[in-house]
Amino acid sequence: MSDVILDAWDGPAVPVHALTEAAVAEALAADPVVTALAKTADFKGKAGQALLVPGSDGAPAKVLFGVGAGDDGVGDAASTFRVLSARLPAGVFEVVEAPAHIAPGRIALAFALGSYRFDRYKPARGEPRERARLLVRGADLSEARQIAHACALARDMVNTPANDMGPRQIETIAREIAEQYGARITVIEGEGLLEAGYPAIHAVGRAADPARAPRFIEIQWGAPEADRPLVCIVGKGVVFDTGGLDIKPSAGMRLMKKDMGGAAHALALGRMIMAAGLPVRVAVLVPVVENAISGDAMRPGDVLESRKGLSIEVGNTDAEGRLILADALTRAGELEPALTIDLATLTGAARIALGPQLPPYFTDDDDLAAQIEAAAQAEADPVWRLPLWKPYADALDSDIAEIKNDPDGWAQAGSVTAALFLQRFAPKGPWVHLDIFAWNPRGRPGFPGGGEAQAIRGLYRMIRERFA
Repeated sequence: MSDVILDAWDGPAVPVHALTEAAVAEALAADPVVTALAKTADFKGKAGQALLVPGSDGAPAKVLFGVGAGDDGVGDAASTFRVLSARLPAGVFEVVEAPAHIAPGRIALAFALGSYRFDRYKPARGEPRERARLLVRGADLSEARQIAHACALARDMVNTPANDMGPRQIETIAREIAEQYGARITVIEGEGLLEAGYPAIHAVGRAADPARAPRFIEIQWGAPEADRPLVCIVGKGVVFDTGGLDIKPSAGMRLMKKDMGGAAHALALGRMIMAAGLPVRVAVLVPVVENAISGDAMRPGDVLESRKGLSIEVGNTDAEGRLILADALTRAGELEPALTIDLATLTGAARIALGPQLPPYFTDDDDLAAQIEAAAQAEADPVWRLPLWKPYADALDSDIAEIKNDPDGWAQAGSVTAALFLQRFAPKGPWVHLDIFAWNPRGRPGFPGGGEAQAIRGLYRMIRERFA
């Protein structure tokens, strides 16, 4: 929704005064009419409150918008402008007053993120629906537009149902990104996965219809000989998860179109980095499968090969995401990255621990964790560190293979044991795993229900600062 933010406009624009709670009294003192309106509407400048002051024609003449106490931190205060997009009618508005610590570019990005709508399957009847646009002067909006565009891409991909977002469609999106930024792309499909050494990816996806065959997508951006650090971004791409032979109940299957959220986020984050031209090389690695049911589906009790050479006992076919990530993370290690990030809608246990709005992340690198925390807070893109608790690793021991994909029940911490499984395959050096939800189960102003981009704005800032 980057087209809703403007840095130039020839026509009239309705002024927006963004006020802290402390600044409201002074702003109202000079106008008794506005004071009366504010009293009637109980406008006190609390975060997200908006007061539309009408002119003589009844249309808004100005807008007062609350940003809260003003001591919430830069990121939280700026993110309040996501709500503004839901408070305004169609038209052009201009921020003429805002707290000094909120940069114009941050206001623009938040407004664009809050303006997102997914209407692919609701064709407009009659005239296209108009919407509010925000004029933000004094800022280079190019980065805000690129980040907003990438986040919208991730949300569109997550929102699109599996019949229109299968392996081939994800490959097409990846090819478009690679072509746009001059990156190299390799796609290995179907039986070719066995020949190329991705047996776990093949095992998970082989039961799908041939038109939806599994594949491994690798995008590389930046000259191989360039003396720049390599950032590997790995994303889980399960386009639909039935649970396999350990089939999910209908309630558990209803939202499994979003099980490719990790792939969507990996492609979006890679796109952000390429668009900004950050001084790094990037490898985006996306294993894409459909966890379907057929006569060729993997079975509970099967033992799979992996690219790393570790044998994996399949205790539960519904723990398939970590299997495809195992091969992808092994490939990442072969590239010798300076940093590896994997993103996956991996466990329900993460939601039980932290709910839908706060994705956990796992790393044993304290310096990296500190950088992630700082960037996430600055961007109001929340994450929470959970431990790679080594005593739980024994729960992954198998009697007949080197590791199993479903932990023993005594460990209980399903998100932790999933991360410990991935750690066995992760590259040496800095690595972080994010167990994202990629979904707003409750729509609210600025955060419409459905697909959500989580953590990648903070990760982008962390990468930009880490390799500056």
